[in-house]
Amino acid sequence: MLLGDDDHSHRLQIATEAAKDAGRLILSYYRRPDVLEAVAKGPRDLVTAADHAADAFLRKRLAATFPDDAFLTEESGGEIGDRLWVIDPIDGTGNFARGLPHFCISVASCVDERPDLGVIYDPVHDELYTARKDRGATCNGRTIAGSRISAPEQSLIDVGYSHRHPSRDYAMLIDRLMVAGCGFCQSGSAALGLAHLADGRRDGYCELHLYSWDVLAGIFLVQEAGGWTSEFPAGDGLIHGNPLLACTPVLTDDLRCLTGI
Repeated sequence: MLLGDDDHSHRLQIATEAAKDAGRLILSYYRRPDVLEAVAKGPRDLVTAADHAADAFLRKRLAATFPDDAFLTEESGGEIGDRLWVIDPIDGTGNFARGLPHFCISVASCVDERPDLGVIYDPVHDELYTARKDRGATCNGRTIAGSRISAPEQSLIDVGYSHRHPSRDYAMLIDRLMVAGCGFCQSGSAALGLAHLADGRRDGYCELHLYSWDVLAGIFLVQEAGGWTSEFPAGDGLIHGNPLLACTPVLTDDLRCLTGI
């Protein structure tokens, strides 16, 4: 399915407006214990009323303009279609629920299961990241690119984790990075970690399992900013997830060896 330039522009405009409005919505819940009840979906996996409200808002807003498109979101699921929106209404819910200012809204549009635009909005810092196919990536309209770090011992790698893998797997991963001299952090939002990688604030991101709503927009941002990512949608990755490594291109060989991804 081929889309014209006007269609891409229109889709990006609507997705951008929707993400910013959803950002205002979730901030109305932020640090509001009277309305922000957090429920555990699983180990270290929270959902709040704000997640559900933003999920419903984004689906309704995008479906009003693109009624024939399919949706796949963290909170309400969905199914794959030729034209698909993949949405995480709040990536970094654990941070959000604790009042930590590191979370975002992530929206990706796909054609035939491949992303063609991505939007990530950090409402606390009012930073809007966008990418269009073959048009590069921006933050608040400023063209962005990855870092120029070329040595592992100079790098900062964001290492995400979940209980879907044994803790020893992550301990071994971090040990290998430390032995190689890499700095590492765990920021609690894969989407925002990837946006920061695209903007040169991190040099790599890795995690042993993620879902497409966590990372699809961020992967596209990294690629359009000139970075390298592993082949996340491979196999049934859109539905069931995959491991992910993303980094500045000159670190690719070193980090693939260190992470095994």
